[in-house]
Amino acid sequence: MSIATLKVAELSKSFDGLLAVDRLSFEIEKGSIAGLIGPNGAGKTTAFHLITGFLQLNAGTISSKEKTITGLPAHRIARTGIARTFQDLRLIQGIKVIENVLLARQRQSGEFFPNPIFSRKKIQNEEEQNRQRASENLEFVGLAEKTDDLASNLSYGQQKLLSLACCLATEADLLLLDEPVAGIHPDMIDKMLSLLQQLRTDGKTILFIEHNIEAVMQVCDQVIVMDAGCKIADGSPQMIEDDPEILKAYLE
Repeated sequence: MSIATLKVAELSKSFDGLLAVDRLSFEIEKGSIAGLIGPNGAGKTTAFHLITGFLQLNAGTISSKEKTITGLPAHRIARTGIARTFQDLRLIQGIKVIENVLLARQRQSGEFFPNPIFSRKKIQNEEEQNRQRASENLEFVGLAEKTDDLASNLSYGQQKLLSLACCLATEADLLLLDEPVAGIHPDMIDKMLSLLQQLRTDGKTILFIEHNIEAVMQVCDQVIVMDAGCKIADGSPQMIEDDPEILKAYLE
């Protein structure tokens, strides 16, 4: 029996009386890629915010690897093994590429007093290990040659790759990616999709929001469709392609 890496049940969120997410339920199987699709305003990004603790839900439950994370603050949810990207990327543009990745690493010893004073050798060794792992993350996404460049000097597509590298630096098992291929060159889209498939092979679980339906159908094991805050379909790519309700949701 497969274990759900992520399970949301009856998730609801309203803003000033407007229901943005309405009793949303789904499960994501461990080691799979799932796409969350729907027209603009369907509630997809709000659902991400609820799952990752950036917004508090009005009702429902969320569990990861069979442990309830409902109501936890964002930093504690991140420590359970969930990492995410944002539409606006949220990179620190004025520092080096590798420094962005290093900042994403969780629970570094040097962050906790009095370690910087009494455990200098330990911290130095850890920093060297962290830099090596960050370099490996950048190698994986194809940015090894950009290590010492400022993040602001990367192309938009390369910044999306850097955002993914930052996710990987957390060593999270579940990655929530908000429009990873939106607005990038077709060659870069192919590269990103190839990376997602490799991450699945490596045992990562991925849920991503995307408007590029062709990309979703190419790599996803599961597709969840939202419209007006509700889930209107959930199944294999083939099942979703054959559902007339999906086309209707996008055309109305």
